[in-house]
Amino acid sequence: MSAPGNKTRPTTVTPRRLVLEMPEYHPPLAGRTALRLDFNENTLAPSPRVMDALRQITADELTRYPERDSVEATTARHFGLEPEQVVLTNGVDEAIHLLCCAFLEPQDEVLICTPTFSMYEVSARMMTQRVMAVQADATLQFPYERFLAAITPQTKLIVVASPNNPTGATVSRDALLALAAAAPHAVLLVDEAYFHFDGETTIGDIDAVPNLVVARTFSKAFGLASLRIGMLAGNAQLLSYVRKVSSPYNLNGVALACLPVALEDTAYLEWYVAQVKTGRERMMAGLRKLGVEFFPSHANFVLMKIGAKHAALVQAMRAHGVLLRDRSADPGCDGYVRITIGVDEHVTAGLEALAACLNEIGWSTHG
Repeated sequence: MSAPGNKTRPTTVTPRRLVLEMPEYHPPLAGRTALRLDFNENTLAPSPRVMDALRQITADELTRYPERDSVEATTARHFGLEPEQVVLTNGVDEAIHLLCCAFLEPQDEVLICTPTFSMYEVSARMMTQRVMAVQADATLQFPYERFLAAITPQTKLIVVASPNNPTGATVSRDALLALAAAAPHAVLLVDEAYFHFDGETTIGDIDAVPNLVVARTFSKAFGLASLRIGMLAGNAQLLSYVRKVSSPYNLNGVALACLPVALEDTAYLEWYVAQVKTGRERMMAGLRKLGVEFFPSHANFVLMKIGAKHAALVQAMRAHGVLLRDRSADPGCDGYVRITIGVDEHVTAGLEALAACLNEIGWSTHG
């Protein structure tokens, strides 16, 4: 036994080579006590019915292993699907990981378009080094023709986020279905984490497109980020392989108790989404007034071009009690900062802090 204060003896055991070489995701979560406009979360609260459900959980329920089947069936009905067409996951992060585990061999290729959510590459590179990234041009719009041309016989997984993170750009349903048709040998994952703030979906195409899988999250519009609930919807046979590699108790009982009541409260969801859509227009109008370039967004955030003073702005905003997310490390996003859109009062606070901080750091449209 090691003496107190001594470090554990170094191990001689090494992990798989791909684990050593894969990128690592480091979310900047420490000290997030200010107004959280950095992680695209619901900025207010989940449905009040969720809080009621939490208060009704008994001690006896906490001693049992969670059972997800009935909640999966309820969720499937909510989306007009059969239970075997839905798999609940520990957030969309786990959904991506399970797809990679179920379908990727070391020689397979994964096709993504950058910039995008970095966990696609993190999870894929646990299984294969062959992650092919098609970089968007300066417009940061989805490069459909170049992306389509990048599909090869070795492509096994294609991942497209619509709306995309961090840009807020969308890919049309027609374009997504064309990608699925062009690669029947590959799984097409359409990540619709921000669907509620846009409205276009491919979830109704699951029956007709056997290689299509759609991801949804309950972390954003529903406000359940801390409970970690996501969903895959798709062909029943494809999802049977995902279930095979999933832990039998991947969702905790508290999350399973809260999801059905969150789904039932459509009025609250519609209210929150309306707040975000109105706030998004206010934010983009405010940025125009400030002379800040931005990308028109279909999500609950706006990506803005700050330039060389991006880090200074993030630091100044934190000092003013508002958190932003610096996206400068993303491919093609040097100098860009992302701000989350929430309820009206939070949009107001964000705009007021932005105006003050841009002036404070000496920012101008000329850099």
